[in-house]
Amino acid sequence: MPGKWNLPVSGDMDKASGIYLQNMNMTEISERLKKNDVLIVPIGSTETHGPGEVLGEDTFLVTRYAEAVARKTGCTVAQPLWYGSHPYHHLGMPGTVVIPDGTFVAFIQAMIAGFWNAGFRKQILLNGHGQEWVIANTIHGFTKQYQVPAVLVLVHWWHAAGKHAFDEKHGGPFSSPLVHACEVEASYLMAVAPEMVQKDKLIDVPVRPAAVPGHVNGPGEPDDYVVRYWANEGLMAGTEVQIYREGNLGPSTRASAEKAVAGVEAVLDYLERLVNDIMAAFPPGKLPPQEAFTQRSGPDYDAVMKQPFTEGWKNLYTLGWPPTL
Repeated sequence: MPGKWNLPVSGDMDKASGIYLQNMNMTEISERLKKNDVLIVPIGSTETHGPGEVLGEDTFLVTRYAEAVARKTGCTVAQPLWYGSHPYHHLGMPGTVVIPDGTFVAFIQAMIAGFWNAGFRKQILLNGHGQEWVIANTIHGFTKQYQVPAVLVLVHWWHAAGKHAFDEKHGGPFSSPLVHACEVEASYLMAVAPEMVQKDKLIDVPVRPAAVPGHVNGPGEPDDYVVRYWANEGLMAGTEVQIYREGNLGPSTRASAEKAVAGVEAVLDYLERLVNDIMAAFPPGKLPPQEAFTQRSGPDYDAVMKQPFTEGWKNLYTLGWPPTL
């Protein structure tokens, strides 16, 4: 599609194109850090999305967003985390791989630590799945453990999309709200990775009313109510394996890439601005001031703060192991 972002986005996960950290050698990484030391870390999931959408939908969405932004800004992208935490109502669904919350948090904290130790001390954790409340724990867990300056930001893509992911009732383009493997998600995937949707296999599954209506917000809705969708059990209709065995919700056959273009562009515009704003505030090699961020000091701490393999540098793990508390 014409426009600034030239949708759909080409996938680079297996290409030596300078986008992905794992596809670069240490010579390339050293040069990259001198120019742009922001790293986007896509965090997705493996879960059923019905008969027409792939299990890696959440992951493909955030990797394609990250790739497009890296091309514009010169930042780097980490290969994604394909497995996620899940709210209880996803548990037991065939095709859905549920990682225990403690394991998930520990794994991401170890990722953050490894990236920080490599020199990528500004990280955007780009989430594509309903697990944002767990990811926030990883940011605070890392900083509590090491107490080193860093820029760590959690971005959930549908918050960046805003009204462009809403239903018509709330000023958006969709006939129904964003829930799970729905018209909204399928449309966004069609816009960035159309090869991952078999439109002829999409089906419509009516969304059941909440058991206790008037209290719970859906994943992508504005705050009409007080309780977030992940902050309860029992107020909603039930678990997926019991009442939504099809694996998707809502009128997915109404999905189209055209409905999602403005929203995808809003997500990409925001991420581009975030990367550029971080770099403007903290140029390569610079971080929030130590005296404002931590009370740690001393020669061992000062050595860790140096750039990797410069004179006097020590690795982050000399301050403690394992990376999770």
